[in-house]
Amino acid sequence: MPTLLNIFGLRFFFYSEEHLPIHVHIENADGKAKINLVPETEVVENKNIKPKDLKKAIAIIELYKDDFISAWKEYHGE
Repeated sequence: MPTLLNIFGLRFFFYSEEHLPIHVHIENADGKAKINLVPETEVVENKNIKPKDLKKAIAIIELYKDDFISAWKEYHGE
């Protein structure tokens, strides 16, 4: 499960055997969430991440989105 980034108590990662669409998982001490990166940034699942932390995670994803997509494609051989 490759970790892409740890920042502000949030860990951004994907699993080694993932599926499309390209997405990242985030987790913190409160819970976890799944966020699609393409075709646009979209929260598809949230399990107990507080709204303020989810908002922060989305802002971070927007900053690193191209890097996250590149890492996904490189890891999965696309």
